[in-house]
Amino acid sequence: MKITKVEAIPFAIPYRKPLRFASGEVTEAAHVLVRVHTDDGLVGVAEAPPRPFTYGETQASIVAAVCGLFADLVIGLSPLEREQVRVRLGRTVGNPTAKAAIDMALWDLAGQSLGVSVTELLGGYGDRMRVAHMVGFAEPAEMVAEAGRVREQYGISTFKVKVGRRPIHLDVSACRALREAMPDAELYIDGNRGWTAAEAARALRAMTDLDLLFAEELCPADDVLGRRWLVGQSGIPMYADESVPTPGDVTRELLGGSATGVSIKTARTGFTGSHRVLAQCEGLGVEVVMGNQIDGQLGSLCSLAFGAAFEATSRQAGELSNFLDMADDLLTEPLEIRDGLLRVREAPGLGIDIDASKLAHYRTDRV
Repeated sequence: MKITKVEAIPFAIPYRKPLRFASGEVTEAAHVLVRVHTDDGLVGVAEAPPRPFTYGETQASIVAAVCGLFADLVIGLSPLEREQVRVRLGRTVGNPTAKAAIDMALWDLAGQSLGVSVTELLGGYGDRMRVAHMVGFAEPAEMVAEAGRVREQYGISTFKVKVGRRPIHLDVSACRALREAMPDAELYIDGNRGWTAAEAARALRAMTDLDLLFAEELCPADDVLGRRWLVGQSGIPMYADESVPTPGDVTRELLGGSATGVSIKTARTGFTGSHRVLAQCEGLGVEVVMGNQIDGQLGSLCSLAFGAAFEATSRQAGELSNFLDMADDLLTEPLEIRDGLLRVREAPGLGIDIDASKLAHYRTDRV
């Protein structure tokens, strides 16, 4: 089985309401569908969500990188030669989500060809994950209402609360309102680098009694001394996210004392890179959470496939519900969250079937 063609199809699906956080605002899922074809007629798929305010990638740059740089490097290889693919793509700096999408599509192909799910290929630990839901910037009452609706409708009881606003009391008030409304829920905060280390320390002191699970990326990655100081000040674990786009960055953040946990995102490290990150974290004795890059259903299914495959990634609820805010999606069989859980699909590979009519409607290259 050899790779014969690689496609990168841009598409855009609106959100029902804007998603707001410290590093930006998203009003539509302007993503890229990556498809890898083989001479056996199999097609592996994955989703690349650009985040220019985080990694510098845009929808156009992902299409250009996949079609103009990476396709020629992988055509003719077997989908099982993933390490060869990793090395070839690694010669180009950056472009993490473009590379990750190709990697995940190759795992999809491998699973299809062998007749097993990607979760089984990766580790096969479980077949489901608890789901965490992200609550974006809004007035406290609105954030409480959203969390309450999601909990009632989908059974989700873990919430990632976006923080990083100024003045900090806006976010402290919101977190306090959420805790008062849901005393038994799991809550953690994500600053998207919005605060200084001193502001973050003040906010954490003001929220000491809220029983937060952890705090994620409260201040910028290049504030090396401030981040180390903040870890020493904090009474809860401090997770790295945007600051760890590569395994090397993970090593730097953990050994440098700038973080005590890591958010793994298959959208930026694929399955191959995410496995390396997980192994590093296990070796260093730190916990992980399955993060979300505001993925659609396809990207969320990839996160689920990886997260359910390992015991360490299954301990905490994974961020698998951002697609609920999208007006539509591309899958013929939509994901269903029930009782706060998402189950892995039993079909070979990732179990993905793209709705051709929806893709034709939402693609933005109009071919």
